[in-house]
Amino acid sequence: MADYSIWVCEYSYVADYHKSGVLYGAHNQGYVKLPYCYVVIKGRDHVAMVDVGYNDKDYGKVLGDRFKVENWHDPKTVMSEIGIAPEDVDTCFISHAHFDHFGNVEAFPNAKFYIQEREISKWVWAMSLPDRLRWMMVAVDPGDIVRGVELARDKRLVTVNGALADVLPGIDLHPADDSHTWGSMWVTVRNDGQAPSQDTWVLAGDLIYVFENIKGPGDAVGEREIYTPVGLAVGSQANLVLATEEMMKQVDYDDHRIIPVHEERIRDTFPSRITDKGLRITEICLADGEPSKVAG
Repeated sequence: MADYSIWVCEYSYVADYHKSGVLYGAHNQGYVKLPYCYVVIKGRDHVAMVDVGYNDKDYGKVLGDRFKVENWHDPKTVMSEIGIAPEDVDTCFISHAHFDHFGNVEAFPNAKFYIQEREISKWVWAMSLPDRLRWMMVAVDPGDIVRGVELARDKRLVTVNGALADVLPGIDLHPADDSHTWGSMWVTVRNDGQAPSQDTWVLAGDLIYVFENIKGPGDAVGEREIYTPVGLAVGSQANLVLATEEMMKQVDYDDHRIIPVHEERIRDTFPSRITDKGLRITEICLADGEPSKVAG
């Protein structure tokens, strides 16, 4: 039995991203492709998402251009490939408030948004600091934070303090404070609806960028697999490593069940296809009775 279908939907990408950004310590080791994606979860009479991408206009476009993002497409175009419209989405889990994850809330008019309270309140604090401290805001659009506050005003934002079980049936939220960002979180889908579950998927947000964050770079002679955190941490790499251990515990150390949405090579692990827009749809699992959206 599987309650939910899960797809990773690429909406743009950076063709050449410094490897040191995705893997701590990988200086002068070249570049990797960095897909920009969100996750769609469908089942139990819900359509939910983990993150919402960004809108390629105003300061979001400035940041996209700064990071050399290519081939951006709107959610209506991207999600049509799996037969879902943005208006169908009722729940959005925001893993963190960087522009490419929290910058497109306006595209989902019927959704309620969940974010860690620490995440949004600390970005408000960071926005108030002198300009000389602006490094902390390197990947944040202040307009996104303001739009988040407007969601709160309109009773469409739920600020979460710590872990929250069964926010939707079988879906749990878990905090990773002071790691990649102030209040990052990951989403666990217990796809059999059980606790403990034998069919758990962890949607890692930016706590895991690439497979090597879990397995290590593999470049040390005789070295066993070792967690190697992402390069960008507003908090600390130590907290990223500790969060990785907690995610691994949830899947009984089966790293196949931790989904890094910025990892180009998930195409080699899960069924996928390239759309006519040159973007990839990856199918992580299917709910009972759900037809494949990537099969030929």
